[in-house]
Amino acid sequence: MAKKILIVDDSKAIRQSIRFVLEQNEYQVLDAEDGLDALEKLENGTVDLIITDVNMPNMNGIELIQEVRGKDAFKFVPILVLTTESQNSVMEKGKAAGATGWIVKPFSTDKLLAAVRKVVG
Repeated sequence: MAKKILIVDDSKAIRQSIRFVLEQNEYQVLDAEDGLDALEKLENGTVDLIITDVNMPNMNGIELIQEVRGKDAFKFVPILVLTTESQNSVMEKGKAAGATGWIVKPFSTDKLLAAVRKVVG
């Protein structure tokens, strides 16, 4: 059965490009435009992986990670942070919140797939 991945990014273009790559590689994809939208989508069932941006309106990626980690059903779901932020302070906040790993934008298709396969197969 295909692994289900939730992409959270306020950029429609980014969501579409990630969706395209993942669907080409047999993953099932959901997407959300910010943290609040993501939490709503997660109420409808579980996912195998969350890929989230950091800087978004309404609820940013760090806040989303904290919310997700506070829910029993999602405590162990891998979360990759997709970001232009390569500063250590942002990475430390992400790690402290419970992020599994990072993908720095701009990213290549190969890097994205390698990171996804590493955490969900």
